[in-house]
Amino acid sequence: MPTEVEFQSGGETVRAHLYLPEGDGPHPVVVMAGGWCYVRELVQPVYAEAFAAKGVAALVFDYRRLGASDGQPRQHIDPNDQLEDYRNAITWVSDRDDVDGDQVSVWGISYSGGHALIIGATDWRVKNVMSVVPVVDGYVNMRRVHGTVGFRALEQAVHEDRVNRYRTGEYGYMAMSTTNVGGELCTWPFPETYEAFNELKRTVAPAHEHRNTIASTEMLMNYSVYPYIPRLLDTPVLMVLAEGDDLTLWDKEIDVFDRIPTPKKELYVVRATKHMELYSERSNIEIAAARCGSWLAEQLSAEAVPAPA
Repeated sequence: MPTEVEFQSGGETVRAHLYLPEGDGPHPVVVMAGGWCYVRELVQPVYAEAFAAKGVAALVFDYRRLGASDGQPRQHIDPNDQLEDYRNAITWVSDRDDVDGDQVSVWGISYSGGHALIIGATDWRVKNVMSVVPVVDGYVNMRRVHGTVGFRALEQAVHEDRVNRYRTGEYGYMAMSTTNVGGELCTWPFPETYEAFNELKRTVAPAHEHRNTIASTEMLMNYSVYPYIPRLLDTPVLMVLAEGDDLTLWDKEIDVFDRIPTPKKELYVVRATKHMELYSERSNIEIAAARCGSWLAEQLSAEAVPAPA
């Protein structure tokens, strides 16, 4: 069972679950956080348990303003703040006696899959990166999934919210997803996303809220991992994709993988699945988690071998 822990980030209390493997340690550690509107109970425990089974600790945290963590406005998803939460999580966990601060890896899924790539490229402490079905270019992603007419409506809502936010100081909200695509504005216009997340809320993640500030979507439209990818010169990277993923766009994900300069990289595709089936289908989640656990164990073993004289 994980231990409840907390640390400070941006003046707010961030709460997390710490999974420790058997033995006294100090253990290698993976710092983990979720994607759009995630909470720590959502999918991530399967991966954390896979890491712990390989002798690696896992810190799974809720970003500021989400889930068990503090911060206002609620459900405001600022990628820069989320990246800072990752960095502060690394600092906090590296100070623990039962963790080896020289063996820190990062893991992310969907929106945080992009964050993991950015953190791996910009934080010198990160030794390995695991990125599962990542968002890599928010503007292209939104344009494609909403279509021409839908994207016009999305842009209009973003423009109106920005003006209103300046005039009133209040944040507007929209649904994360909906079954009424075309009739209700949302960020991710996929009925299967609504169905999967609401089933997860009912069963394992009651703290999940299926909405976000409109400002969050505006920031998503300015989000890209591309400027950071050239910095992944020597850091091992695993990207796990869903075959034919049309939610976070597997062609864009493969393009990013091809641009990563390190030779220490692997592309692993979960066949005959879709983006949301890495949330809703236990067998697919376990396939992806097992590959992440095994791959990380391989990297840690390689790092432990002394370089030839």
